[in-house]
Amino acid sequence: MPINQQGSINTTALVVPDLYVQIVPPSVTLLNGVPTNILGAVGTAQWGPKNAPAIVGSMADYSRLFGAIQNRKYDLGTQLAVAVLQGASNFRAVRVTDGTDVAASVVVLTNCITFTSKYTGSLANADTVTIAAGSQASTFKAVVARAGRVPEVFDNIGGTGNALWVNMAAAINAGQSGIRGASDLIVASAGVGVTAPSLANYTLTGGTDGVATITGSVLVGVDTVPRTGMYALRSSGASVGLLADCDDSTTWSTQIAYGLAEGTYMIGVGPAGDSIANAITTKATAGVDSYAFKLLFGDWIYFLDTVNGVTRLVSPQGYVAGRLSNLSPEQSSLNKPLYGIVGTQKSMQSLMYSGAELQALGQAGIDVIANPIPAGNMFGVRFGHNSSSSAVIHGDNYTRMTNYSASTLDAGMGIFVGKLQSSKPTDSTRRAAGATISAFLQAMVDQGMLDDYSVVCDLSNNPLNRQALGYMQADVKARYLSVVEYFIVNLEGGQSVQINRQSVALA
Repeated sequence: MPINQQGSINTTALVVPDLYVQIVPPSVTLLNGVPTNILGAVGTAQWGPKNAPAIVGSMADYSRLFGAIQNRKYDLGTQLAVAVLQGASNFRAVRVTDGTDVAASVVVLTNCITFTSKYTGSLANADTVTIAAGSQASTFKAVVARAGRVPEVFDNIGGTGNALWVNMAAAINAGQSGIRGASDLIVASAGVGVTAPSLANYTLTGGTDGVATITGSVLVGVDTVPRTGMYALRSSGASVGLLADCDDSTTWSTQIAYGLAEGTYMIGVGPAGDSIANAITTKATAGVDSYAFKLLFGDWIYFLDTVNGVTRLVSPQGYVAGRLSNLSPEQSSLNKPLYGIVGTQKSMQSLMYSGAELQALGQAGIDVIANPIPAGNMFGVRFGHNSSSSAVIHGDNYTRMTNYSASTLDAGMGIFVGKLQSSKPTDSTRRAAGATISAFLQAMVDQGMLDDYSVVCDLSNNPLNRQALGYMQADVKARYLSVVEYFIVNLEGGQSVQINRQSVALA
């Protein structure tokens, strides 16, 4: 009495009399939407893995992986810090360098063992390795320490002469089975020395960050394996992305191409202290006109950096990206308060944007952080637009809902490839595919994320000649909820105004 998955046996060619049970999967597969709160960011850091998207959920995570935020342009941690102030809590952080970065190291007893930081960067310059007597007789231990972290202890390392150094390197690099894993801070390389250990502290030195010549090209990176910079975020699931402080207009078109391919809403910015006229000209020259890219005016933000004890100027990207990643995809950044802003370059001069200035920016497809916003005297995004010139797709909600819907369908509908479809109107494959998409869209309607939809996946759009070539097609329409941008209140007031009310008869 065998049990089989449906389709694994030929039910028209059975020979042995028996009971055959087939497991039939549900006819309707329910799609769970992909996450829309992942913010991908690229920038420089004190330490940590390079050109690899590290998962970061808080600034404590960031500090552990990359070190403290730095008072310098292109700093990855700064953009994450201001995004956290907006409620963002799911990041894919990519560290980049200019190629001059060096890992801190120290050589012990000339040629016995070398301790080298696991990653390049200045953060490791204060790391220490202490060689001391082990807990067991005739053994040694190595204690790897960094301020603010629990020391890593590799105990009871035995051996004499060079064998001891080889064993110590093996313990640090591979861990000690059942006791502790490999070091998160250093790698060790045993030399050929045979000198007995000196019980002493050894401090790593010489680490550098590699940030002297960071450019837009470094932040963008290359799209060949191994990918670097922005391209390291491919397949990371980031729904919103930014290149920290990248005000290089020559990168904008490349960011758009990436955003369209990955379904990522890229947040760009103009240079600090930019003029409106120059911003409009620069955008036109760069040929930026796409729903995949949001361009922020170069009115940079004064941020209270409590880590470095200064109030400093930072790009507005992290504020907007953090707010967007913390909003449901049908929402717009328009008129939402932003937090952690001391002021902008304009507001710190006690200036506000005039109606003419805002109109010029809005017509050009350039968004801006301003105070006040329609909701009141607070800092917020003034338009909630991407860089597209089309009025029907220039909203944040269009970009994010389109990317969300497309990514969810892309992640879940591949199960229908390889299945069979028939010419019958009641074909189960087409019916299941259409029902799956409908269930996902109806869930969005029920959650107040979508206005209406339609799904067609039947013989009307899957004629026999197309089926014969292996095609199955579903035509989906989804109407998004509209964002109120212009609220008109008509007020008629005066002593002569006539108020007419209709009496309602009570039953």
